[in-house]
Amino acid sequence: MIRIRIFVFAIVVCAVCAVATAEWAVFDKGSWPDTWPQALEPLRKQSRTIRGGGGVYDLSIHHIPFNNRDAFEAAWPELLKVKTKGAPLVLVRSPNAHWHFGQTKAGVLIHTPSPDAKIKEPAEPYEPRGDVVTRWWHTIYIELIVDGEIVDLNRIPLPADTPIIDERFKAHTAKR
Repeated sequence: MIRIRIFVFAIVVCAVCAVATAEWAVFDKGSWPDTWPQALEPLRKQSRTIRGGGGVYDLSIHHIPFNNRDAFEAAWPELLKVKTKGAPLVLVRSPNAHWHFGQTKAGVLIHTPSPDAKIKEPAEPYEPRGDVVTRWWHTIYIELIVDGEIVDLNRIPLPADTPIIDERFKAHTAKR
């Protein structure tokens, strides 16, 4: 009987620990705040969101793929409205292999800190060194997946007050 109680206790502890350490929640539609521009509402169905990370880097990543240039160009000004003033626009080449969203030919990844984070504008890098996520995790910044057809940099305005980080010519990696 004691062995059974110990076994059941161990299972309960393992189950509680597994739930407590789950770091990422996955949403099969865009799960961004209702305060974002209403023009983005139709994009929720084609979007996905992951949220988590735990600790200092608790964040959400909203993946909005596009397969139509007109739809992207209509959404672009609205997408820029959610970016923190001074936060970067990161250009990546197509196809982009994001560790959760898989291959994306064209679209955006909007990186946002946890809802509890205090975002100061204009944005400043968090650390002088480190990758883009580490440096800008406390801002809302956009990663733009450029394919030259749907997302064509010659056809869209890039904001003048925004740092542009061009990673299109870095080696492709599956993990960002």
